[in-house]
Amino acid sequence: MAKNKAPFRIGIIPINGFALMSYAATVEPLRAANLLNGADLYETTNIQIGETPAKSSGLGLEPPQILLKTAPDFDLVLLVAGSNAVGYQNPQLASWLRRTARSGTLIGGVSAGPVFLAQNGLLLNRRMTVHWEHADFIQENIPDALLEKSLYVIDRDRMTCGGGTAPMDLMLALIANQHGQKLAQQVGDWFLHTAIRPATGPQRAGLAQRYDTTSIPVLAAIKAIQTHIANPLTLPQLAKIAGASPRQLSRLFTTAVGKTPMAFGRQIRLEKARSLLASAPLSVSEVALMTGFSSAAHFSTAYSKQYGAPPSAARR
Repeated sequence: MAKNKAPFRIGIIPINGFALMSYAATVEPLRAANLLNGADLYETTNIQIGETPAKSSGLGLEPPQILLKTAPDFDLVLLVAGSNAVGYQNPQLASWLRRTARSGTLIGGVSAGPVFLAQNGLLLNRRMTVHWEHADFIQENIPDALLEKSLYVIDRDRMTCGGGTAPMDLMLALIANQHGQKLAQQVGDWFLHTAIRPATGPQRAGLAQRYDTTSIPVLAAIKAIQTHIANPLTLPQLAKIAGASPRQLSRLFTTAVGKTPMAFGRQIRLEKARSLLASAPLSVSEVALMTGFSSAAHFSTAYSKQYGAPPSAARR
């Protein structure tokens, strides 16, 4: 991200279903940098592939946009995608990105954008991150991926970002690198984002904050449940990890989260299954296996009870 002659040209490729928050957190800091500096430091262009992309809210992007085949040279190209990127395939785009990368252009992905990049070999031997929702998919399907659970990662000619508001921190890092910390802080203040987070910041709040409990046995059990999605632990196994008796752990769990450990574990597994059904090209049987259910029938029954509809409804 060495300082380049202004304007620094950034091509943004929104994949249909992209998250509006991630897109805005990418482009708005650059717009503010231009405004506060009084001159165009950054030039952003939307690159259209096929039909006009719709964001997660169902609305499309406003023009101007250029087509992929007519795209000029850029200093940086960023792929912005939502959860549907897990099953997204576009050989033409992958080929264009490889050619663009070979020309020396920086390549990056935001939110689920890194999934497409990793699946197409564009992050080989590069450290990377992705939105936490897709981290398990990367680990299970691309075992050689150098995945980190950070807000964003910059590794030589690649940059990846977890999405949400994290792109703002990535763009502020870009601005600071090229035009100084003072301007970056002014941009952060412009958006009331006064505390610029480091790249290594966590993507999620800690378990204690998420579940509003400080019970050490409960937190230990929750962590074990979340790391054994495909092979659920029994209550005695969870109790041993938590350092409590099964009865004591059940009592503490019910007090802390309102459910028994086994009911909580089933909820976590079903939430993961719902995410996989909506975003990954997997069969119901494959999702059942990946989330620790003994059969597709058992999974369908539990899923229907939890969500009031069969697993196939998540696809629709």
